[in-house]
Amino acid sequence: MIRKTPPFRRTAGASALAALALATALATAPGVAADDSNAPPPGSSPVCAFYDGDGLTAFGEQGDRVSQVQCILANRRYLPWEAVNGTFDTQTLAAVQRFQADHPPLVPDGLVGPNTWSALWHA
Repeated sequence: MIRKTPPFRRTAGASALAALALATALATAPGVAADDSNAPPPGSSPVCAFYDGDGLTAFGEQGDRVSQVQCILANRRYLPWEAVNGTFDTQTLAAVQRFQADHPPLVPDGLVGPNTWSALWHA
């Protein structure tokens, strides 16, 4: 008789624990702790959970990829939290370029491709 295992199901407790672990890691990483001038808005969380890929993201785009870029940049204090709006605007472009300039060998071209995504995730 072949025994089937039940499908893996995430529980609310496991998800909450994962979110707490990520928030703790982000809060204790160098350069990411929010200060009074760059704190997340009341009722929000510094955990970025919009997108987890590395697709090209550029000026003028909207959506989850942009929100993810903005959230990570806000956590790293390159972008104010009130600018996390899901639109890759001039403020986001300038923040991406500053981040890229601070993380050679990235080219500060404002395009968020695989190399910039990697640096955002691991900086």
